[in-house]
Amino acid sequence: MAKRGKKYNKAIELVNKEVAYWIEEAVELLEKTNTVKFDPTVEIHLNLNLDPKHADQIIRSTISLPNWSGKVPKICAFSDSISADDLKRAWATVAWGEDLIADIAAWSVDLNFDVCIASPSMMRHLGKVARVLWPKGLMPNPKAGTVWEDLIAITKEIAAWKFEFKTDKQGNIHSIFGKLSFGKDKLSENLKFFLNTVKEVKPSWSKWKYIEDIFICNAMWPSIKLESS
Repeated sequence: MAKRGKKYNKAIELVNKEVAYWIEEAVELLEKTNTVKFDPTVEIHLNLNLDPKHADQIIRSTISLPNWSGKVPKICAFSDSISADDLKRAWATVAWGEDLIADIAAWSVDLNFDVCIASPSMMRHLGKVARVLWPKGLMPNPKAGTVWEDLIAITKEIAAWKFEFKTDKQGNIHSIFGKLSFGKDKLSENLKFFLNTVKEVKPSWSKWKYIEDIFICNAMWPSIKLESS
């Protein structure tokens, strides 16, 4: 096991691993356990009582936090009717049509995007690169709100506030909910909003406990367990 530094050991002493904290208490601990000089992103990790091997137990949705996520996303837009220049002016990082798809198929594009969006008419062409985009979670999907006629509007919305969250192969959700500099009130509001949104997309058929565990943390620092009831 790697040896922890003095700063980490000092921070972890502030967190009682046997306690599940209320949101306001947990956010205060985020501030107390921070020792880095930069403004860290704060993360949330949820263990859901779901089996993502079944299609109806996969959670994939979008969210717009009330106080922003603190991250400016990299957006890839596929369109055959809106110019690349117009989409880039709306804050798309990369925008194109079938030529971009051909480049992706040839592995000549660095897929370091946070999200890919597409107009409905482009979906039939994207089948050519589905095997490339799906494993990275980048395949546009109507259920995730990433397939729209008005790509200018959705690009601006994603660039300003909106982002996607989804379950991984183990049925967990890993996401962000702000920057530490937002302060206790804004982070608490974002966190409550995020948890409420996750609860709203609970499968309607599920009768058992939905959220098993919730943890929050600063990047690279001790996790803090939240009360999940």
